[in-house]
Amino acid sequence: RPVGPGGAGEEREPEAISDRNILDSFSESREVAELIGNLRGVFAELVTREMAVERFIGIMDRYQEQPHLLDHHLEGMMNSLLEIVWDSGSPPSLVHLAFKFLYIITKVRGYKRFLPRFPHEVRDLQPVLDMLAKQNPRDPETWETRYMLLLWLSMICLIPFDLARFDGNLTSLEGQARQPTMDRILDLAKCYLVVSDKARDAAAVLVSKFIVRPDVRQSRMADFLDWVLSMLSKSSSQTMEGTVIVNGMLQALAQLFKHGKREDCLPYAATVLECLDNCKLSESNQMVLRKLGMKLVQRLGLTFVKPKVAKWRYQRGCRSLAANLQPQGAAVQNQKREVAAAAPPEADDDEEYDIPGEIENVVEQLLVGLKDKDTIVRWSAAKGIGRITGRLPKELADDVIGSLLDCFSFQETDNAWHGGCLALAELGRRGLLLPSRISDVVPVMLKALTYDEKRGACSVGSNVRDAACYVCWAFARAYEPAELLPFISHISSALIIAAVFDRDVNCRRAASGTFPMALNILTAADYFAVGNRVNCYLTISVYIAGFPEYTHVIRELSTKALHNITQAPEYMANVVLPRLLPLSVGSDLHTRHGAILACAEITMLCHDEEICIKNFVYFYRSVTYFFTEKSLEGLKQIHQEVCSQGLGGELMRPAVCALIEKLSLSKMPFRGDPIISGWQWLINDSLRHLPLVSSAARQHIKESAVSALAALCNEFYINERGEADPALQDELVTQYVSELQNTEEMVRCGFSRALGALPRFLLKGRLQQVLEGLKKVTIISPEDVSFAEARRDALIAIAKVCQTVGVKGDGSQQEYVCSGNVDQIYATLLTGVTDYTTDSRGDVGGWVREAAMTSLMEVTLLLVQNEAQLIHANTCKQIMCWLAQQSAEKIDKFRAHAGSVFLTLLHFDHPPVPHIPHREELERIFPRWEKEVLNWNAASEAFPRITQLLGLPAYQYHVLLGLSVSVGGLTETTVRAPLLSNPMACLAFFSL
Repeated sequence: RPVGPGGAGEEREPEAISDRNILDSFSESREVAELIGNLRGVFAELVTREMAVERFIGIMDRYQEQPHLLDHHLEGMMNSLLEIVWDSGSPPSLVHLAFKFLYIITKVRGYKRFLPRFPHEVRDLQPVLDMLAKQNPRDPETWETRYMLLLWLSMICLIPFDLARFDGNLTSLEGQARQPTMDRILDLAKCYLVVSDKARDAAAVLVSKFIVRPDVRQSRMADFLDWVLSMLSKSSSQTMEGTVIVNGMLQALAQLFKHGKREDCLPYAATVLECLDNCKLSESNQMVLRKLGMKLVQRLGLTFVKPKVAKWRYQRGCRSLAANLQPQGAAVQNQKREVAAAAPPEADDDEEYDIPGEIENVVEQLLVGLKDKDTIVRWSAAKGIGRITGRLPKELADDVIGSLLDCFSFQETDNAWHGGCLALAELGRRGLLLPSRISDVVPVMLKALTYDEKRGACSVGSNVRDAACYVCWAFARAYEPAELLPFISHISSALIIAAVFDRDVNCRRAASGTFPMALNILTAADYFAVGNRVNCYLTISVYIAGFPEYTHVIRELSTKALHNITQAPEYMANVVLPRLLPLSVGSDLHTRHGAILACAEITMLCHDEEICIKNFVYFYRSVTYFFTEKSLEGLKQIHQEVCSQGLGGELMRPAVCALIEKLSLSKMPFRGDPIISGWQWLINDSLRHLPLVSSAARQHIKESAVSALAALCNEFYINERGEADPALQDELVTQYVSELQNTEEMVRCGFSRALGALPRFLLKGRLQQVLEGLKKVTIISPEDVSFAEARRDALIAIAKVCQTVGVKGDGSQQEYVCSGNVDQIYATLLTGVTDYTTDSRGDVGGWVREAAMTSLMEVTLLLVQNEAQLIHANTCKQIMCWLAQQSAEKIDKFRAHAGSVFLTLLHFDHPPVPHIPHREELERIFPRWEKEVLNWNAASEAFPRITQLLGLPAYQYHVLLGLSVSVGGLTETTVRAPLLSNPMACLAFFSL
């Protein structure tokens, strides 16, 4: 079934499946018995007492989800604790501790299951009453004692004897009159109904059990209700004290009208309802008071109408295994005949009676409660609607359903939709929605399954969609398949979409287990599988799309799923794309965003070689084979329309960049078209716009723009000879290099990465200009000392540029990594390893060091595989020594990265990296088989290896530098680990 009636608000997305701790027995029973048996020995000392309580709570909490496992041991635990309570020699603190343990058990198992196990003989009444009378109602340390005593008294007061028999001679030895037992209990109940702790809840339970006794009802019920109503009238829910009193009175009334007989409560119901109306609880800002008010209203409503099961309600026929095993058509026909045979003849209800006028007031308040701002109030109102409707005549019940359907208007809030869904589910579950109403309800339910309302920068509606799944679950179990057959395809398709594509994990899980679908679909999209959003959008959706009935049935991942799902490029180009193009230039920002991304994926889909071959489309055909002139023109207009409406900052820029990238990769016939310069402008503007967007969106925009630039250049800036237009090349490279000295750090970051993404034909003849520009970014000056991110991206770009242009030892410095510029490249990268800049963000230089280490590895491996002679011995020594130093430092992340790079270079053998100092000793300290398993993040594993490098002269100085930073750090693990791993070496260091 769905995970619940729908929670309020959006929840964070959990991407990992949690393991449930399934227990099969109360395995700690022996330990619990020992804890209880040792209470007499531990209660005197605060420390031992608190340890015992914490351990007991820890054990009991394990059984919150499976409390029934405690049932066989409840009596034993209770008896052991009550022995302490009954022992006259037990100090008050020990008695309180015993009651605390009893409360912890009650909290897990529930007081309703616990109550009957209390001793409830005649002899128990006076001792329990006396114990309760001695308690201080305001003592915050002993509220568990008072709570348990009140529950115990509520059980004892059910003894079937007139309480007057316990009074005897009401004159005490001192000649003073004693209070009757009945009044003592009632006064205690009244006293605890106005306290602010949990004893108030137990007092309400006591009232519901005590007032309904025949002897108490006759002599005290009217007076008690007068007292309660007067307290309600005099108290204000706007004050703290008034809220406490109103809470206690409402609980008492709700419990009383629940457990009391209808004929006993009916004379007072109208008066209580009038008083409740005057309290105007619906205007209170206290959620609990509104919930209690709703609970009381429905109990009053049930009192006004006779307790009977409506004969007109829908009753599902007998379900048999034989019918289920028949073919679907035969099974449906058989079920129709069974329903017709089981249906009683139409007859007037011979028990019809006049419905009191107060019922209209009650139903109206419940319908208003369905729109309350809090879920628990709406849920209480929905249950009330279901209970009361089941006692109304058919015509009145249909009126209630009609009023309920008014909640599903788009003028109503999401609260009204959510409450309405809960009420529909309750009515359907109880058989109170007749098949004739299903055609009115299903369209509403389908709208609720996709309900999403924008509110500012976010949206609401996940609770409505969750509750709509609950409606589907209720209907699937309430009605025969024959009744739902006309709607089955619409409902199942909507649920499939919700289970796979809803952005909220609760809604996906609710939809996945709601409606009877094909078993293989339920297996693929079960409760745990749909918990992972990426898995839903990119894997499960592909599987379900293989079923014909679901082929033709948020945003970024779903557009990628569109690419994965569709194996028919012609259908997407001729049917889906024309529907998306108008949406991509519409007025709604979020719709525009999703449509643009979808258009991008579809264009790429029609260029996918594998899919084209599957569909017998020859791959050498141009993309224009799929797209009409109108579609191509529509794709070009997206950029222009979006720019005219505004790019929308963090949403639209990466979306349009993604579109540019996909259109370029799809080899669209736009060469020489003015749209290309427009695309180039947008990419450049996005990179200049980086300082103006939030830090969370900055990286995504930068990566999208850089990817779009690379695809655009490779497709539209190269001529038939494989060269770039000289004027365009000069303009582009010069502009990008000049932006590297921009006063905004993020602009430097963007254009550094852009230079790193340029193809080889644009770098040819301009390599030195690009390398010099990037080198200037890496230099720390007083004006830009805090520009650590710019230095990081420049170092990354240098490595990318080197990989793009390639290596040629005797080549030109303007075209290749060669003997003339390799030393300059290494010098720039090695400078980055020495960046220890810190600011308010912490060790920001670590970002630069990390990028420098990665770039050193990439450039070195590039040279090794092409022109290894360009790597000089001194250069290789510097690289390995600096990596060793970084491997000995205190920040786990950087230490792990340095260690990984160190071992990659050491063990690379295609061919081996030349000139590594002390290679044999290093391979002994770091065997090849440990490369993947050594945990550099753990100081206890990393430092025992790193400290062994102190014995190697080439590495000694740099390792000592790294260790000095770690030993002088603030983290205890990195201080202790090097000292413990090689104490003699560290002592030698300190002596130096």
